[in-house]
Amino acid sequence: MKVAAIQMVSGQDVAANLQAAERALSEAAEQGAELALLPEYFCLLGRSDRDKLAVAEPPRHGPIQDRLSRLAQRLGLWIVGGTLPLATASPDQVRNSSLVFNPTGEQVARYDKIHLFRFSQGGESYDESRTLERGQEVVSFDLPSRDGHTWKVGLSVCYDLRFPELYRQLQADLLLVPSAFTHTTGQAHWEVLLRARAIENLAFVAAAAQGGVHDNGRRTWGHSMLIDPWGQLLAECREGPGVVLSELAPQRLATVRAQLPALTHRVLP
Repeated sequence: MKVAAIQMVSGQDVAANLQAAERALSEAAEQGAELALLPEYFCLLGRSDRDKLAVAEPPRHGPIQDRLSRLAQRLGLWIVGGTLPLATASPDQVRNSSLVFNPTGEQVARYDKIHLFRFSQGGESYDESRTLERGQEVVSFDLPSRDGHTWKVGLSVCYDLRFPELYRQLQADLLLVPSAFTHTTGQAHWEVLLRARAIENLAFVAAAAQGGVHDNGRRTWGHSMLIDPWGQLLAECREGPGVVLSELAPQRLATVRAQLPALTHRVLP
């Protein structure tokens, strides 16, 4: 199965961000991708954290969700809409949600980011809990690929990457990590964490990131990548917008898990 990780440098203009996402998804489909992953906050990286409140949509339907549904259907593509803000009962908080659309346009899975990022170093400070309500449930979905193999795909978002217990619960063949890692933390930890999650779960990893300097002055790390179950880097987009693709072979998954059956050797829960 060919998988695409899409890298963006999203800004404050939702319409422009959606146009950029559509171009990248079309490129992925043209190159034969079955699954395309957009980055976290693909639709908006505003000037302040509260900007996302104004574009939050109710679950299941809204302009952004409906557009992704139509694109999945038109392109014949599984689309994972990185994250977009979904409304909650509180007007001051949203869920940071990753939505999955199958090639008929049906929304088949939703994962709300569980772990909320907080970081402070000098003049750089973030606290997602000010505007985000954290999710509660671990989510995966089945993807029957064109070659007849059904992949178990596990959902996660950005800061989740630092919590290996989440990925143990997923028990997936392919782990998705849409992200907007800061340049500071990404430079230090991004690749090593992604490769660790691949190695310890003997799973493929697809990570789609924001990668550049945004309208609000924030700089994100980028380096969207695809990694195999042995921790080997298959493809990478270092900085700026781009589409990175690789073929993921179920035979590779089976071979690695047979050679090193670590998943069957677990003792602790």
